[in-house]
Amino acid sequence: MKLDVLVFAAHPDDAELSCAGTIISLIKKGKKVGVVDFTKGEMGTRGTPEVRLKESAEASKVMGIQIRQNLGFKDAYFTNDQAHQLEVVKSIRFFQPEVVLTNAPSDRHPDHGRAAEVVKQACFMAGLAKLVTKHKAKNLAPHRPRALYHFIQNNYIEPDFVVDVSDYWAKKLKAIKCFKSQFYNPESTETETFISSPEFLEFIQARSKVMGHKIGVKHGEGFIAAQKIGVDDLFLLK
Repeated sequence: MKLDVLVFAAHPDDAELSCAGTIISLIKKGKKVGVVDFTKGEMGTRGTPEVRLKESAEASKVMGIQIRQNLGFKDAYFTNDQAHQLEVVKSIRFFQPEVVLTNAPSDRHPDHGRAAEVVKQACFMAGLAKLVTKHKAKNLAPHRPRALYHFIQNNYIEPDFVVDVSDYWAKKLKAIKCFKSQFYNPESTETETFISSPEFLEFIQARSKVMGHKIGVKHGEGFIAAQKIGVDDLFLLK
């Protein structure tokens, strides 16, 4: 399946928290979008890997994405090495996205920065003709995405551009709330964490309003570019 946009995320729920509005808006515009999670979030204080996978499936339905996969990397222990890079290369070559979205290059959770580095290197390596990768015994053709963008997560990073997600905020929040084991749930008896308080969801909303304010809209999602952004028509810029 060829995708227009492929999202790589260190953990289930990273994509929902950071760029679900953008994903939903792309799909509404007719783009094919997929998500590949690195880990099952098994080191998280609340929930289980099985629960997280179920929650991911529910959130995927809300967003309307075409496909979601999990690479099964070890939560908190995966590294930026050849083995992990090659697995990401295989995903890039299999789905052949024009645009890749991934974690922030530096953030509160160290997995986020490592994931960003793995993806950045894999995006380049995926275009190397002499690098052989296979899927079900068939060679995967080289493919290098046209652009790589990092979504902004917990730590504030000044964005290179902001996507207007005002029309999709309610659906983004619905996708986030599919992760009942992780976020605020007054019925939960599990240990409270940094992200399970009601204040955390308030922070997510406040961040979206700050980003939206930068471009004069109600809600926005910010991104930083791994390369300079070029245009050939000034009227395409808002």
